[in-house]
Amino acid sequence: MLDYESVCLAFDGCDGVFHVASPVTDDPASEKVNVAVAGTMNAINAAVKAGVRRFVFTSSIGAVHMNPNRSSDTVLDENCWSDLEYCKKTKNWYCYGKMLAELAAMDMAIKRELDLVVVVPPLTVGQMLQPILNASCLSVLTYIRGTKKAYRNAVMALVDVKDVAQAHLLVYEDPNASGRYFCIATVVHRSEFVRMLSEMFPEYPITNECEDKVHPRVNPFKFSNQRLQELGLEYTPIKKSLYETVKSLQEKGHLPPAHMLPVSPRIPSSL
Repeated sequence: MLDYESVCLAFDGCDGVFHVASPVTDDPASEKVNVAVAGTMNAINAAVKAGVRRFVFTSSIGAVHMNPNRSSDTVLDENCWSDLEYCKKTKNWYCYGKMLAELAAMDMAIKRELDLVVVVPPLTVGQMLQPILNASCLSVLTYIRGTKKAYRNAVMALVDVKDVAQAHLLVYEDPNASGRYFCIATVVHRSEFVRMLSEMFPEYPITNECEDKVHPRVNPFKFSNQRLQELGLEYTPIKKSLYETVKSLQEKGHLPPAHMLPVSPRIPSSL
């Protein structure tokens, strides 16, 4: 993405562009934040040069929810943004980079008069097409394998990868689509996340312990995915998505049979 001429060659003759590439990192020394922004700007300029009809940019909930000053009663929607300084302070460089890249895309699209539409997904799970492990499926794998001995007192937003793909097509094909579109199926507490995994795959050493023994359980935040539903998107039940994630991990060889994993005895939290 940093080679502008090669991007131009790839876009030549295209009617539209789906820009889904972004480095996933929390290492500021790697300069991946600059790569995300520079790569996005190259894609925008190359799209303008190629005369594409519409440019669909894949953002992230990381560009939206990282704001400590937002009220718990706030409904998260397309008007919400993360706090850049807070992202820097907490060293959430992926969130920082995704927000900078989206802002750069919006600014550049206006200046270059490019039709830009943005899809904003959260943690994306479901059936894997690629043979290698990605960061999203790794978050499921660490619980299935028993690597995580306790879950955080936190919530997580989830969506099926097929729904994200469908969202991109919907916003690309609808001539009236514009702006940002939240692609979030559900928001659950991590206890609910591990409960669903445990119910479907009781043979694996999935933790049932929360690392926070002091504070009340965090409540899932409110959100709106109405804009994509109005375009016709029907969300996949997240339990089905998690089931397909684990099955894919097994099929791709990332998850051995349960009998080959070290098993830690489950001790009820009441004891």
